[in-house]
Amino acid sequence: MARTVLELPAADPVAIFAPLADDPLAVLLDSAAQGDPRSRYSYIAADPVDVLVGDGTSPFPHLAARLAARHHATIDGLPPFQGGFAGWLSYDLGRHLERLPPPPPAQPRFPDCVLGEFNAVAAFDHQSGQAWVIGEDKAARHLRDRLMAAPALPPIKWRPGTQARPDLPRQQYQMRVAQVVDYIRAGDVFQANLAQRFTATAPAGLSPFTLYRRMRQLAPGPFSAFVAGSGCALAAVSPERFLSVDSHGQVETRPIKGTRPRHSDSARDRELAAELTGSAKDRAENLMILDLMRNDLSRVCAVGSVHAPQRMALESFPAIHHLVSVVAGRLRPDQNAVDLLQAAFPPGSITGAPKIRAMEIIAQLETAPRGPYCGAYGWIGDDGAMDLAVAIRVAAWRDGQVAIHAGGGITADSDPVAEYDETLVKAGPILRALAGEAS
Repeated sequence: MARTVLELPAADPVAIFAPLADDPLAVLLDSAAQGDPRSRYSYIAADPVDVLVGDGTSPFPHLAARLAARHHATIDGLPPFQGGFAGWLSYDLGRHLERLPPPPPAQPRFPDCVLGEFNAVAAFDHQSGQAWVIGEDKAARHLRDRLMAAPALPPIKWRPGTQARPDLPRQQYQMRVAQVVDYIRAGDVFQANLAQRFTATAPAGLSPFTLYRRMRQLAPGPFSAFVAGSGCALAAVSPERFLSVDSHGQVETRPIKGTRPRHSDSARDRELAAELTGSAKDRAENLMILDLMRNDLSRVCAVGSVHAPQRMALESFPAIHHLVSVVAGRLRPDQNAVDLLQAAFPPGSITGAPKIRAMEIIAQLETAPRGPYCGAYGWIGDDGAMDLAVAIRVAAWRDGQVAIHAGGGITADSDPVAEYDETLVKAGPILRALAGEAS
Protein backbone atom coordinates (compact mmCIF):
# COMPACT_ATOMS: atom_id res chain seq x y z
CA MET A 1 0.00 0.00 0.00
CA ALA A 2 1.63 3.23 -1.16
CA ARG A 3 1.46 5.96 1.45
CA THR A 4 0.39 9.56 0.96
CA VAL A 5 1.54 12.32 3.31
CA LEU A 6 -0.71 15.38 3.57
CA GLU A 7 0.16 18.39 5.68
CA LEU A 8 -2.48 19.36 8.21
CA PRO A 9 -2.78 22.94 9.42
CA ALA A 10 -1.68 23.37 13.02
CA ALA A 11 -4.65 22.57 15.25
CA ASP A 12 -5.59 21.24 18.66
CA PRO A 13 -6.10 17.47 18.25
CA VAL A 14 -8.91 17.50 20.84
CA ALA A 15 -10.80 20.23 18.98
CA ILE A 16 -10.64 18.66 15.54
CA PHE A 17 -11.38 15.19 16.92
CA ALA A 18 -14.62 16.33 18.60
CA PRO A 19 -16.94 15.72 15.58
CA LEU A 20 -15.57 12.16 15.35
CA ALA A 21 -16.38 11.31 18.98
CA ASP A 22 -19.75 9.83 17.97
CA ASP A 23 -18.35 7.68 15.14
CA PRO A 24 -18.89 3.90 15.21
CA LEU A 25 -15.16 3.76 16.05
CA ALA A 26 -12.71 6.62 16.45
CA VAL A 27 -9.52 6.92 18.48
CA LEU A 28 -7.78 9.95 19.97
CA LEU A 29 -4.36 9.22 21.49
CA ASP A 30 -3.71 12.50 23.20
CA SER A 31 -0.38 13.51 24.73
CA ALA A 32 -2.07 15.90 27.12
CA ALA A 33 0.75 16.44 29.63
CA GLN A 34 2.64 19.07 27.66
CA GLY A 35 6.28 19.44 28.69
CA ASP A 36 6.59 15.74 29.51
CA PRO A 37 9.17 14.05 27.21
CA ARG A 38 6.66 11.25 26.51
CA SER A 39 4.10 13.77 25.28
CA ARG A 40 5.62 14.57 21.91
CA TYR A 41 3.08 12.88 19.63
CA SER A 42 -0.71 12.71 19.43
CA TYR A 43 -2.78 10.71 16.93
CA ILE A 44 -6.29 10.59 15.51
CA ALA A 45 -7.64 7.52 13.71
CA ALA A 46 -11.14 7.09 12.25
CA ASP A 47 -13.05 5.18 9.55
CA PRO A 48 -11.41 1.78 10.18
CA VAL A 49 -11.30 -0.82 7.43
CA ASP A 50 -12.07 -3.47 10.06
CA VAL A 51 -12.84 -3.65 13.78
CA LEU A 52 -11.66 -6.37 16.13
CA VAL A 53 -14.09 -6.66 19.05
CA GLY A 54 -13.36 -9.24 21.76
CA ASP A 55 -16.11 -11.85 21.84
CA GLY A 56 -14.78 -14.42 24.29
CA THR A 57 -12.05 -15.81 22.02
CA SER A 58 -8.42 -14.73 21.97
CA PRO A 59 -7.82 -11.78 19.62
CA PHE A 60 -4.06 -12.28 19.51
CA PRO A 61 -3.84 -14.77 16.58
CA HIS A 62 -6.02 -12.54 14.37
CA LEU A 63 -4.07 -9.45 15.39
CA ALA A 64 -0.74 -11.11 14.59
CA ALA A 65 -1.98 -12.38 11.21
CA ARG A 66 -3.36 -8.99 10.15
CA LEU A 67 -0.20 -7.16 11.17
CA ALA A 68 1.93 -9.64 9.22
CA ALA A 69 -0.25 -9.09 6.14
CA ARG A 70 -0.09 -5.31 6.52
CA HIS A 71 3.65 -5.06 7.22
CA HIS A 72 4.90 -1.76 5.90
CA ALA A 73 7.95 0.38 6.71
CA THR A 74 7.33 3.83 8.14
CA ILE A 75 8.32 7.04 6.41
CA ASP A 76 11.38 8.57 8.11
CA GLY A 77 11.07 11.97 9.74
CA LEU A 78 7.41 11.60 10.67
CA PRO A 79 5.72 10.42 13.89
CA PRO A 80 6.08 6.65 14.34
CA PHE A 81 2.43 5.56 14.10
CA GLN A 82 1.44 5.76 10.43
CA GLY A 83 -1.22 3.07 10.17
CA GLY A 84 -2.16 -0.22 11.80
CA PHE A 85 -4.27 -0.95 14.89
CA ALA A 86 -5.43 1.40 17.64
CA GLY A 87 -7.85 0.98 20.54
CA TRP A 88 -7.92 -0.89 23.84
CA LEU A 89 -7.49 -4.36 25.36
CA SER A 90 -9.38 -5.50 28.47
CA TYR A 91 -7.60 -6.72 31.59
CA ASP A 92 -9.84 -9.79 31.36
CA LEU A 93 -8.01 -10.95 28.22
CA GLY A 94 -5.51 -12.40 30.68
CA ARG A 95 -7.68 -15.50 30.92
CA HIS A 96 -6.69 -16.34 27.32
CA LEU A 97 -3.04 -16.38 28.38
CA GLU A 98 -3.25 -18.10 31.77
CA ARG A 99 -5.68 -20.40 33.60
CA LEU A 100 -7.66 -18.07 35.81
CA PRO A 101 -11.01 -18.20 37.61
CA PRO A 102 -13.81 -16.21 35.98
CA PRO A 103 -14.44 -12.74 37.38
CA PRO A 104 -17.70 -12.11 39.24
CA PRO A 105 -20.65 -11.08 37.05
CA ALA A 106 -21.53 -7.38 37.12
CA GLN A 107 -22.93 -4.60 34.98
CA PRO A 108 -21.95 -2.79 32.86
CA ARG A 109 -20.03 -5.40 30.88
CA PHE A 110 -17.47 -4.54 28.22
CA PRO A 111 -15.99 -6.40 25.24
CA ASP A 112 -12.62 -8.05 25.70
CA CYS A 113 -11.10 -5.54 23.27
CA VAL A 114 -11.98 -2.84 20.76
CA LEU A 115 -9.28 -2.41 18.12
CA GLY A 116 -9.68 -0.61 14.82
CA GLU A 117 -7.58 -1.39 11.76
CA PHE A 118 -6.72 1.94 10.17
CA ASN A 119 -5.31 2.81 6.75
CA ALA A 120 -4.85 6.49 7.63
CA VAL A 121 -3.77 8.36 10.76
CA ALA A 122 -3.49 12.04 11.65
CA ALA A 123 -0.22 12.57 13.53
CA PHE A 124 0.77 15.63 15.56
CA ASP A 125 4.33 16.52 16.60
CA HIS A 126 4.00 18.86 19.57
CA GLN A 127 7.72 19.55 19.57
CA SER A 128 7.82 20.97 16.05
CA GLY A 129 4.21 22.17 15.95
CA GLN A 130 3.60 20.25 12.72
CA ALA A 131 0.84 17.81 11.79
CA TRP A 132 0.17 15.41 8.93
CA VAL A 133 -2.33 12.87 7.70
CA ILE A 134 -0.46 9.73 6.65
CA GLY A 135 -1.84 6.66 4.89
CA GLU A 136 -3.43 5.15 1.82
CA ASP A 137 -4.30 8.01 -0.52
CA LYS A 138 -8.10 7.86 -0.50
CA ALA A 139 -8.33 7.21 3.25
CA ALA A 140 -5.82 9.97 4.03
CA ARG A 141 -7.66 12.57 1.96
CA HIS A 142 -11.00 11.61 3.50
CA LEU A 143 -9.63 11.88 7.03
CA ARG A 144 -7.99 15.23 6.35
CA ASP A 145 -11.24 16.60 4.90
CA ARG A 146 -13.18 15.49 7.99
CA LEU A 147 -10.68 17.04 10.37
CA MET A 148 -10.42 20.33 8.51
CA ALA A 149 -14.21 20.67 8.56
CA ALA A 150 -14.35 20.55 12.36
CA PRO A 151 -16.10 23.58 13.88
CA ALA A 152 -14.72 25.54 16.82
CA LEU A 153 -14.83 23.57 20.05
CA PRO A 154 -17.13 25.11 22.69
CA PRO A 155 -15.90 25.59 26.26
CA ILE A 156 -16.21 22.68 28.67
CA LYS A 157 -19.54 22.63 30.49
CA TRP A 158 -19.13 22.19 34.25
CA ARG A 159 -22.77 21.85 35.24
CA PRO A 160 -23.42 19.77 38.39
CA GLY A 161 -23.33 16.06 37.64
CA THR A 162 -23.56 12.92 39.73
CA GLN A 163 -21.69 11.22 42.54
CA ALA A 164 -20.38 7.75 41.70
CA ARG A 165 -21.08 5.04 44.28
CA PRO A 166 -18.42 2.60 45.51
CA ASP A 167 -19.31 -1.09 45.23
CA LEU A 168 -18.04 -1.62 48.78
CA PRO A 169 -18.28 0.50 51.93
CA ARG A 170 -14.92 1.64 53.28
CA GLN A 171 -14.88 -1.00 56.03
CA GLN A 172 -15.48 -3.89 53.64
CA TYR A 173 -12.74 -2.73 51.25
CA GLN A 174 -10.33 -2.40 54.17
CA MET A 175 -11.23 -5.94 55.28
CA ARG A 176 -10.29 -7.20 51.81
CA VAL A 177 -6.97 -5.38 52.00
CA ALA A 178 -6.39 -7.20 55.28
CA GLN A 179 -7.19 -10.50 53.54
CA VAL A 180 -4.49 -9.76 50.94
CA VAL A 181 -2.03 -9.03 53.74
CA ASP A 182 -2.93 -12.40 55.26
CA TYR A 183 -2.19 -14.11 51.93
CA ILE A 184 1.18 -12.35 51.83
CA ARG A 185 2.09 -13.37 55.36
CA ALA A 186 1.07 -16.95 54.57
CA GLY A 187 3.55 -16.96 51.66
CA ASP A 188 1.00 -17.04 48.80
CA VAL A 189 2.25 -13.82 47.19
CA PHE A 190 4.72 -11.02 47.81
CA GLN A 191 2.31 -8.38 46.55
CA ALA A 192 -1.15 -8.13 44.98
CA ASN A 193 -3.01 -5.20 43.50
CA LEU A 194 -6.52 -4.70 44.87
CA ALA A 195 -8.96 -2.28 43.25
CA GLN A 196 -12.38 -1.00 44.10
CA ARG A 197 -15.05 0.08 41.61
CA PHE A 198 -17.27 3.15 41.54
CA THR A 199 -20.34 3.24 39.27
CA ALA A 200 -22.83 5.88 38.27
CA THR A 201 -25.60 6.57 35.80
CA ALA A 202 -24.33 9.33 33.56
CA PRO A 203 -26.19 12.59 34.19
CA ALA A 204 -28.48 13.88 31.46
CA GLY A 205 -26.65 16.02 28.95
CA LEU A 206 -23.18 14.65 29.69
CA SER A 207 -21.48 12.95 26.75
CA PRO A 208 -18.51 10.58 27.06
CA PHE A 209 -16.29 13.06 25.21
CA THR A 210 -17.24 15.93 27.52
CA LEU A 211 -16.34 13.70 30.47
CA TYR A 212 -12.97 13.07 28.82
CA ARG A 213 -12.36 16.78 28.33
CA ARG A 214 -13.13 17.40 32.00
CA MET A 215 -10.75 14.60 33.08
CA ARG A 216 -8.06 15.96 30.78
CA GLN A 217 -8.33 19.42 32.32
CA LEU A 218 -8.21 18.15 35.90
CA ALA A 219 -5.43 15.56 35.47
CA PRO A 220 -3.73 15.60 32.05
CA GLY A 221 -1.52 12.57 31.48
CA PRO A 222 1.14 11.82 28.88
CA PHE A 223 -0.95 8.85 27.75
CA SER A 224 -4.41 10.42 27.69
CA ALA A 225 -6.90 8.91 25.24
CA PHE A 226 -10.50 8.73 24.12
CA VAL A 227 -11.80 5.67 22.28
CA ALA A 228 -15.41 5.50 21.11
CA GLY A 229 -16.82 2.39 19.49
CA SER A 230 -18.82 -0.83 19.73
CA GLY A 231 -21.41 0.73 21.99
CA CYS A 232 -18.98 1.92 24.64
CA ALA A 233 -16.36 4.58 25.27
CA LEU A 234 -13.07 4.75 27.14
CA ALA A 235 -11.80 8.04 28.57
CA ALA A 236 -8.29 7.84 30.03
CA VAL A 237 -5.62 10.11 31.50
CA SER A 238 -2.97 7.52 32.34
CA PRO A 239 0.55 8.50 33.42
CA GLU A 240 1.96 4.99 32.87
CA ARG A 241 3.54 3.43 29.81
CA PHE A 242 2.97 -0.32 29.62
CA LEU A 243 5.03 -1.39 26.61
CA SER A 244 6.73 0.34 23.74
CA VAL A 245 8.82 -1.25 21.03
CA ASP A 246 10.29 0.51 18.03
CA SER A 247 10.72 -0.87 14.51
CA HIS A 248 14.24 -2.05 15.44
CA GLY A 249 13.00 -4.13 18.38
CA GLN A 250 14.03 -1.84 21.25
CA VAL A 251 11.59 -2.38 24.14
CA GLU A 252 10.69 -0.20 27.12
CA THR A 253 8.25 -0.51 30.02
CA ARG A 254 7.79 2.08 32.78
CA PRO A 255 6.04 0.50 35.81
CA ILE A 256 4.59 2.85 38.43
CA LYS A 257 4.41 1.85 42.09
CA GLY A 258 4.18 4.36 44.91
CA THR A 259 1.73 7.29 45.13
CA ARG A 260 1.24 10.53 47.03
CA PRO A 261 -1.18 13.37 46.28
CA ARG A 262 0.03 16.79 45.10
CA HIS A 263 -0.60 19.78 47.39
CA SER A 264 -1.29 23.41 46.51
CA ASP A 265 1.19 24.54 49.20
CA SER A 266 4.67 24.11 47.71
CA ALA A 267 6.34 23.26 51.02
CA ARG A 268 3.76 20.57 51.81
CA ASP A 269 4.04 19.29 48.23
CA ARG A 270 7.79 18.84 48.67
CA GLU A 271 7.19 17.03 51.96
CA LEU A 272 4.82 14.59 50.29
CA ALA A 273 7.33 13.94 47.51
CA ALA A 274 10.11 13.34 50.05
CA GLU A 275 7.83 11.05 52.05
CA LEU A 276 7.24 8.97 48.92
CA THR A 277 10.89 8.70 47.90
CA GLY A 278 11.83 7.73 51.46
CA SER A 279 9.05 5.17 51.95
CA ALA A 280 10.48 1.67 52.45
CA LYS A 281 7.06 0.17 51.70
CA ASP A 282 6.66 2.00 48.38
CA ARG A 283 10.24 1.34 47.31
CA ALA A 284 9.89 -2.39 48.06
CA GLU A 285 6.61 -2.48 46.11
CA ASN A 286 8.26 -0.79 43.12
CA LEU A 287 11.27 -3.10 43.21
CA MET A 288 9.06 -6.23 43.17
CA ILE A 289 7.22 -5.02 40.07
CA LEU A 290 10.48 -3.98 38.41
CA ASP A 291 11.70 -7.56 38.83
CA LEU A 292 8.40 -8.96 37.53
CA MET A 293 8.56 -6.80 34.39
CA ARG A 294 12.20 -7.76 33.89
CA ASN A 295 11.16 -11.42 33.97
CA ASP A 296 8.26 -10.82 31.53
CA LEU A 297 10.52 -9.03 29.04
CA SER A 298 13.15 -11.77 29.33
CA ARG A 299 10.65 -14.23 27.83
CA VAL A 300 10.92 -12.52 24.43
CA CYS A 301 14.08 -10.37 24.58
CA ALA A 302 17.65 -11.28 23.70
CA VAL A 303 19.73 -12.80 26.49
CA GLY A 304 21.62 -10.09 28.35
CA SER A 305 19.66 -7.21 26.82
CA VAL A 306 17.13 -6.69 29.63
CA HIS A 307 18.21 -4.02 32.11
CA ALA A 308 16.78 -1.29 34.35
CA PRO A 309 18.19 2.14 33.41
CA GLN A 310 15.92 3.89 35.97
CA ARG A 311 14.92 2.65 39.39
CA MET A 312 12.30 4.23 41.61
CA ALA A 313 12.61 7.79 40.33
CA LEU A 314 10.16 10.46 41.45
CA GLU A 315 7.86 11.68 38.67
CA SER A 316 5.30 14.38 39.46
CA PHE A 317 2.04 14.89 37.57
CA PRO A 318 -0.60 17.63 38.04
CA ALA A 319 -2.60 15.65 40.63
CA ILE A 320 -0.15 13.06 41.95
CA HIS A 321 3.45 12.04 42.71
CA HIS A 322 4.64 8.58 41.62
CA LEU A 323 7.72 6.36 41.84
CA VAL A 324 8.59 5.14 38.35
CA SER A 325 11.12 2.57 37.16
CA VAL A 326 12.20 1.77 33.60
CA VAL A 327 13.00 -1.68 32.20
CA ALA A 328 14.41 -1.96 28.68
CA GLY A 329 15.48 -4.75 26.34
CA ARG A 330 15.81 -5.86 22.72
CA LEU A 331 13.40 -8.31 21.07
CA ARG A 332 14.85 -11.54 19.75
CA PRO A 333 14.72 -11.77 15.94
CA ASP A 334 12.01 -14.45 16.09
CA GLN A 335 9.70 -12.32 18.29
CA ASN A 336 7.39 -9.41 17.43
CA ALA A 337 5.14 -6.85 19.12
CA VAL A 338 2.24 -9.29 19.60
CA ASP A 339 4.60 -11.85 21.17
CA LEU A 340 5.83 -9.15 23.55
CA LEU A 341 2.25 -8.17 24.39
CA GLN A 342 1.29 -11.75 25.21
CA ALA A 343 4.44 -12.27 27.30
CA ALA A 344 3.72 -9.28 29.53
CA PHE A 345 -0.10 -8.96 29.54
CA PRO A 346 -1.78 -7.86 31.74
CA PRO A 347 0.67 -5.30 33.14
CA GLY A 348 2.61 -6.44 36.18
CA SER A 349 2.19 -3.13 37.99
CA ILE A 350 -1.54 -3.76 38.40
CA THR A 351 -1.48 -7.50 39.13
CA GLY A 352 1.25 -8.44 41.60
CA ALA A 353 3.97 -10.99 42.20
CA PRO A 354 3.85 -13.85 41.46
CA LYS A 355 1.51 -12.62 38.75
CA ILE A 356 -0.82 -15.60 38.29
CA ARG A 357 -1.46 -16.13 42.01
CA ALA A 358 -2.03 -12.40 42.42
CA MET A 359 -4.59 -12.48 39.60
CA GLU A 360 -6.38 -15.38 41.31
CA ILE A 361 -6.65 -13.31 44.48
CA ILE A 362 -7.89 -10.31 42.48
CA ALA A 363 -10.66 -12.45 40.95
CA GLN A 364 -11.62 -13.71 44.40
CA LEU A 365 -11.76 -10.36 46.22
CA GLU A 366 -12.85 -7.77 43.68
CA THR A 367 -16.56 -7.20 43.08
CA ALA A 368 -16.65 -6.99 39.26
CA PRO A 369 -14.65 -7.67 36.11
CA ARG A 370 -12.09 -4.96 35.55
CA GLY A 371 -13.00 -4.56 31.88
CA PRO A 372 -10.80 -1.93 30.22
CA TYR A 373 -9.34 -0.90 33.59
CA CYS A 374 -5.82 -2.28 34.06
CA GLY A 375 -5.74 -3.52 30.48
CA ALA A 376 -3.94 -1.45 27.87
CA TYR A 377 -4.63 1.05 25.09
CA GLY A 378 -2.63 2.70 22.34
CA TRP A 379 -1.36 1.64 18.93
CA ILE A 380 0.42 -1.18 17.09
CA GLY A 381 1.93 -0.06 13.80
CA ASP A 382 2.35 -1.67 10.41
CA ASP A 383 6.14 -1.58 10.84
CA GLY A 384 6.05 -3.73 14.00
CA ALA A 385 6.39 -0.85 16.45
CA MET A 386 3.96 -0.45 19.36
CA ASP A 387 3.18 1.99 22.16
CA LEU A 388 0.64 1.03 24.83
CA ALA A 389 -0.34 2.64 28.12
CA VAL A 390 -1.59 0.91 31.26
CA ALA A 391 -5.31 1.64 31.48
CA ILE A 392 -5.34 3.36 34.85
CA ARG A 393 -7.15 6.65 35.58
CA VAL A 394 -9.94 5.59 33.24
CA ALA A 395 -13.71 5.96 33.00
CA ALA A 396 -15.42 3.21 31.00
CA TRP A 397 -18.89 4.07 29.65
CA ARG A 398 -21.59 1.77 28.30
CA ASP A 399 -25.35 2.21 27.92
CA GLY A 400 -25.34 5.33 30.06
CA GLN A 401 -23.45 3.60 32.89
CA VAL A 402 -19.98 4.72 33.96
CA ALA A 403 -17.46 2.48 35.75
CA ILE A 404 -14.38 3.89 37.46
CA HIS A 405 -11.81 1.73 39.24
CA ALA A 406 -8.87 2.61 41.47
CA GLY A 407 -6.51 0.40 43.40
CA GLY A 408 -3.05 -0.08 44.76
CA GLY A 409 -0.38 -2.64 45.43
CA ILE A 410 -0.79 -4.39 48.77
CA THR A 411 2.32 -5.58 50.63
CA ALA A 412 2.95 -7.07 54.07
CA ASP A 413 3.35 -3.54 55.47
CA SER A 414 0.12 -2.16 54.00
CA ASP A 415 -2.24 -0.21 56.24
CA PRO A 416 -5.85 -0.87 55.10
CA VAL A 417 -6.93 2.68 55.97
CA ALA A 418 -4.07 4.22 53.96
CA GLU A 419 -4.72 1.87 51.03
CA TYR A 420 -8.38 2.91 50.89
CA ASP A 421 -7.41 6.58 51.00
CA GLU A 422 -4.93 6.03 48.16
CA THR A 423 -7.72 4.74 45.91
CA LEU A 424 -9.62 7.97 46.56
CA VAL A 425 -6.56 10.03 45.60
CA LYS A 426 -6.22 8.13 42.33
CA ALA A 427 -9.92 8.20 41.44
CA GLY A 428 -10.44 11.75 42.70
CA PRO A 429 -10.03 13.73 39.44
CA ILE A 430 -12.34 11.37 37.54
CA LEU A 431 -14.98 11.40 40.27
CA ARG A 432 -14.82 15.22 40.30
CA ALA A 433 -15.11 15.32 36.50
CA LEU A 434 -18.22 13.16 36.65
CA ALA A 435 -19.67 15.35 39.40
CA GLY A 436 -19.05 18.50 37.37
CA GLU A 437 -16.51 19.92 39.81
CA ALA A 438 -13.96 22.10 38.01
CA SER A 439 -11.33 21.81 40.75
